[in-house]
Amino acid sequence: MNQQPSNTPKLKVCGLTQLNQMQELMAMNVDFLGFIFYEKSPRYVLNHLSLEEISSINHHGKTGVFVNEEADDILQIVQKAGLNFVQLHGDESDRFIAELRQELDPEVKIIKVIRVGSNDSETKNKIQQTFSQQPGTCNLSPIAYYLFDTDGKAFGGTGKQFDWNILNDFTIPLPYFLSGGISEENIGNIETLKQKPFALDINSKFETEPGNKDIERIKKFKNLYL
Repeated sequence: MNQQPSNTPKLKVCGLTQLNQMQELMAMNVDFLGFIFYEKSPRYVLNHLSLEEISSINHHGKTGVFVNEEADDILQIVQKAGLNFVQLHGDESDRFIAELRQELDPEVKIIKVIRVGSNDSETKNKIQQTFSQQPGTCNLSPIAYYLFDTDGKAFGGTGKQFDWNILNDFTIPLPYFLSGGISEENIGNIETLKQKPFALDINSKFETEPGNKDIERIKKFKNLYL
């Protein structure tokens, strides 16, 4: 049974490393394919695929995940891999993001990750400060989307869910991706969100090992809930 008939989110599968699995995901119309360009990640895509191989993938939602990477390196990877989205998962400053936006092709959109810890005043202040730094008109923002993920000791996914209720304390000024331990067990909790996510970002909960996706499980998840 579809959990959100009136506002069905799109689906992003992140941490991909295998071409055959990407072809299967494309066949089931997954909206975003995520590639991690962070060397410390167990899903570091360049340990498995070349930029040319990623470029050969004919998909409109190829997303590169970067953590505190140099702008020139991001630009080079985007061009050589033919990426459509840049996901910034580190501590990138507003100035860095604005300058990167100027250098990127206008068709390449930026997703900025907000890492969410405990549901406390410090976390809420951090989120509110991030929102308040955005221009009054969304069209003027260098960021096209936010992505909310669970904060952890290290950068990257934790496979754990943060308290989604914290998002109900804000008017989120841009469409957003929801990440952090999403699975069949907690997908129903999206109904509690006042402002529904633009897309769901799944990763470790749908793997047999890092970078190796359980395609059948993803297919069932998509068919049942999206």
